[in-house]
Amino acid sequence: MNLRQLRYVVATADHGTMTAAAQALFVAQPALSRAIRELERELGVELFARAGRGVALTDTGEEIVRYARDALRAVDAITAVSASPPGGRPGARAGELRVASTLTLEPELTARLLPAFARDQQAVRVRVLRCDGRDAVGAVVRDGRADLALTDLPVPGDLAAHPLEQREIVLISPPALNLREPVPMSALDGMRLIMPSRGGPRRAELDALLARLGVRPVPAVESDDRASWLPSVRAGRGSLLWYRNQVEAAEGVVVRSLMPPITATIGLVHARRPLTPVARDFLAFAKSH
Repeated sequence: MNLRQLRYVVATADHGTMTAAAQALFVAQPALSRAIRELERELGVELFARAGRGVALTDTGEEIVRYARDALRAVDAITAVSASPPGGRPGARAGELRVASTLTLEPELTARLLPAFARDQQAVRVRVLRCDGRDAVGAVVRDGRADLALTDLPVPGDLAAHPLEQREIVLISPPALNLREPVPMSALDGMRLIMPSRGGPRRAELDALLARLGVRPVPAVESDDRASWLPSVRAGRGSLLWYRNQVEAAEGVVVRSLMPPITATIGLVHARRPLTPVARDFLAFAKSH
């Protein structure tokens, strides 16, 4: 038994499929499955049972995952001690938390996560770095300008990723656009869309998503000014693909699910080196909230 196997088991329990767990951990799915099977043989128990298209923990698996989480938390705590400031007491809190975020997710960070965290950590100074896309996020955590970063996953395997939640991507359209609910993916073919400007990282990510879906919408408005997107939809210039939670209360537009659904995972990432104690505190806080 080793820590790698325990991380694989916990990730599979969290994600519900071995494929999703492997993607989150940036390992090959066969390698993850093989490691879990080896652990099951070593322990002489079955940890997971088939459940539809995914897997579910057995009763024994539930108990073992509880212990695995405790073990991984203990390892994290040991790492945190090693990251204490030189000459400081073990676990002493650093005075500054530096968190980067993509422009898209910055409202999540500054309006929700950081204010709630700061209420319990009033002595901590917080700096937010705004990044235009996942590549920029990766750069600032690799070179040490940020302790953590909030971004869409996946990210390259040299970064440690901690999934926080899945977000549904929906279609936001002018009220006059007659579409059935949910919107079939094929309806996006030839549809007029509000899109980021060409050549930028956000446009590259959207183009990659559309290519995976096999659809070719028509760029109706191309702008990186996010504040202009919903007004453009209200004015009837085109539709928009966006996170449901960020447009649920928007007026003057119609929000529709897509079929099959499109989801994106957001999470916190950091370089594969010990975090400062305050960064570890924030990571644990974000996971629990």
